Amino acid sequence: MAKKEEILKKAQKNDVKFVRLQFTDILGIVKNVSIPVGQLEKALTEGIYFDGSSINGFVRIQESDMRLEPDPDTFTLLPWKKNENGESMTARLICDVKQTNGKPFSGDPRQVLKKATMKADEMGYEFYCGPEPEFFVFEKQNQKPTLNTHDAGGYFDLAPRDLASDLRRDMILSLEDMGFEVEASHHEVAEGQHEIDFKYEDGLKTADNIATFRVLVRAIAELNNLHATFMPKPIAGINGSGMHTHMSLFNDNKNVFYDKSDEYQLSKTAYYFLGGLIEHAPAITAVTNPTVNSYKRLVPGYEAPIYMAWSSVNRSALIRIPGADKSKGTRLEYRSPDPSCNPYLALATMLQAGLDGIEKQIQAPEAITENIYELTEEKRKQYGIQTLPENLKQAIEALKQDQVILNALGDHVAQKFIEAKEAEWNEYKAQVSEWEISKYLETY
Repeated sequence: MAKKEEILKKAQKNDVKFVRLQFTDILGIVKNVSIPVGQLEKALTEGIYFDGSSINGFVRIQESDMRLEPDPDTFTLLPWKKNENGESMTARLICDVKQTNGKPFSGDPRQVLKKATMKADEMGYEFYCGPEPEFFVFEKQNQKPTLNTHDAGGYFDLAPRDLASDLRRDMILSLEDMGFEVEASHHEVAEGQHEIDFKYEDGLKTADNIATFRVLVRAIAELNNLHATFMPKPIAGINGSGMHTHMSLFNDNKNVFYDKSDEYQLSKTAYYFLGGLIEHAPAITAVTNPTVNSYKRLVPGYEAPIYMAWSSVNRSALIRIPGADKSKGTRLEYRSPDPSCNPYLALATMLQAGLDGIEKQIQAPEAITENIYELTEEKRKQYGIQTLPENLKQAIEALKQDQVILNALGDHVAQKFIEAKEAEWNEYKAQVSEWEISKYLETY
């Protein structure tokens, strides 16, 4: 009740006119219903009912009534929605999806992550993670996005090659207005590609932040007549966009991944977590790299990890141990995810895989210190290094065979997710691409 009164006072103080109640569908697309501020108290007390049958992966039409229950901790103003005086008039609340009887809806991605973090809590762990989301910015023509990059900059470039420093500044200021602690931003390797990193948080807050980040970045780009996209590989022949994810477990404010006496300063718990991630990596990939386009990024030659190995010294492996402060800063960096994923499902599956490794004491393979990209196939076989799935079809088949990751998603989400992705693959494989026309039309 105290939190509700605090929100109502804040809305009144800031002259809020509308509140967006947000949630994500099974694919991670942010949905919302807007209510006038006069309905805010009712929404906080009773929730808001909506038609779940119209949301991708939710329920059938005969089961359509569902309820949005706002999470009071997620109330914030939307800094890009301003009146003529430059004041924010719209606020946002992220919601949990409930059944009409008040029970959590098993198809709600946020609930899937809550289930995973509850398991971690039962095992005595707090789960923290920090993402590194990358994105492209393209010019628009006739109100539609093009593939003309906004600038010709490269990694860490300055103006005039990097033309987006002011754009990133506006994004960062808006993120900070919404409570983000931004740690760094820079131009990425490809033309028109950028990265903004924000501080690690607990798992649920991080997933909320990723969803919010994607909405904000696209909104600020739109205000500048530009188009920002989190599509993993919009342009062939250059680097794609990833979302390297740093993970750690804490207990009583101590990082349980840290062991000063180990060669890599990793504890047994960290090695088991790492072993679980590698064991379940093929199935996880279906969730962390969920589109046909995702696998155009996961190819050799563009810095994206495709080899199921770990290392502390190079970035060619799937998992890296960053050279950070080795106490509270000890963490595992999982490098294959891309920013098109549903953040709630991605974090849930990675966490559950790691916890499975701890429970079953899955042994991590030996660290690889060499550049895996330069190893021969024979040498990779000698080291026992396998590759991630090469396409969405292979990833979905791996998911179907992995009961741990299926359980992490839950029956409802797993079924609906697989159905959606198989439909996507079947639609894709029936298409004829420009490459095929160029390659074969005059040849045969």
